[in-house]
Amino acid sequence: MRYWQRRYEKSGLGRIKNPFGFYNQTRDVAFTRPSILLPQSIYFDRTRSLALTGDGLTLYLEERLDSGVIRGQLGLGEPQAGDDLSQTLQLDRIAGTFDPQQSAIAQVRYEHDGGRVVAAVSNAKVKARIESHHPGVSDGDFYFTPWIFSLQYNQELWSLTAEYALRRSGIKNFNQSSLNFDTTGESWYLQYTRRFYDDWQWLIRYDSLVSNRNDASGKAYEANGQGPAHTQFADDLTFGLQWTPHPQVMLAGEYHRVDGTGWLPIQDNPDSSATSRRWSMWLFQLSLRF
Repeated sequence: MRYWQRRYEKSGLGRIKNPFGFYNQTRDVAFTRPSILLPQSIYFDRTRSLALTGDGLTLYLEERLDSGVIRGQLGLGEPQAGDDLSQTLQLDRIAGTFDPQQSAIAQVRYEHDGGRVVAAVSNAKVKARIESHHPGVSDGDFYFTPWIFSLQYNQELWSLTAEYALRRSGIKNFNQSSLNFDTTGESWYLQYTRRFYDDWQWLIRYDSLVSNRNDASGKAYEANGQGPAHTQFADDLTFGLQWTPHPQVMLAGEYHRVDGTGWLPIQDNPDSSATSRRWSMWLFQLSLRF
């Protein structure tokens, strides 16, 4: 006679990894990533502190069905808001401090037929208070509410993955209207990976980011004197190769051809006018695990 548990529940308290998309919770483990650099339209490195973790409570539920497994996760707590977020939002325009508020993030994920088909929906409501230290400027509120839809199809030798996101973000309640904004960004990527010779894998991916759906080309942004138009979008064509000669060793290399600088870290490129719209990048990585 066989026994199995159809429902599994647990909870945790402390610093938790945020459950969104397919890769965020394991993004720091090279052996779990399909490429050296994750699709930057979804997994921003320039606002890494906000995306990666939060401090609070997480609830986890797993239900085993006849056709697959459904998993749900809910996190409640305060997001991490490091200097990378302040620089990306250009909060240096005002003197103040960033005070994270109670926020929530949730994901529902379904794995069909042993993982042959995987689908997930992720949503977050992130809030923070911006306490102004500038005379005559009131406090303001930051909000970020992304929706991410994920789908993957797996076969023995290849996988096809796609994710799509709508990201509404903004600042409100400052008494100076020039400091407030509300935008909805759009992101998506399509990725194909192929496994061969047992320990090799190659990848091709097209990754697209638009910072503001109402100004996809960035022309209005540039016309208002805010910076180059190409800082408002990025289209990235990636080719990658991985070799795992030993279970504890992985070598990887990849090439990126990018049109736009929408996801370049502002902290590394403070003068956007000095950046080029079209640029390339080679990456190489040696990963070891023990």
